Amino acid sequence: MQLVDHDTFLRQLAALFESSKEKGSVWITHKRLTHDGEDAAMAQADSAGSSDTQEYPCILKVTDGGKANFSTKVVSSELTKFYAAYGSLLKAAMTSLRKRDKKREKGNAEQATKRKKRMLEPVKIDGPKRGGGRRKRQRQIKAAVKQQESQKKFKEREEAKSKAQVVLP
Repeated sequence: MQLVDHDTFLRQLAALFESSKEKGSVWITHKRLTHDGEDAAMAQADSAGSSDTQEYPCILKVTDGGKANFSTKVVSSELTKFYAAYGSLLKAAMTSLRKRDKKREKGNAEQATKRKKRMLEPVKIDGPKRGGGRRKRQRQIKAAVKQQESQKKFKEREEAKSKAQVVLP
């Protein structure tokens, strides 16, 4: 991990956003930095009686899962200035995100409700057993059997979901 200054960090981050615009991901980690080179647990134990007035810097780490791997340390006095530049960079980079296709999602939801409704409506079986219309009747019988099987599978899935929800909490 390469520790760089703020300006270099922002330049490299902008270049990383540009390179991953078409394909790729960028992971940004933002944490409070507590390690000062000594045992952090011992330092906490020593100052347990006093109030916590120590200010900790933030560390921002960036990686693309491959070659790019860099970070910067921001002290609290420079935080607002850094966040102004960092925020504007993030806003500029977020324009390349894909928008959700709400039209397709709505269409899929409508199709699912139609399928569910069709599954709950009973199939009418009419027509003669022999002669003209026999094939139509056979298709209706086949559809009724298929509907009963799908209803049975649906009930089994719902029971499995309810059992899983009872076990999880």
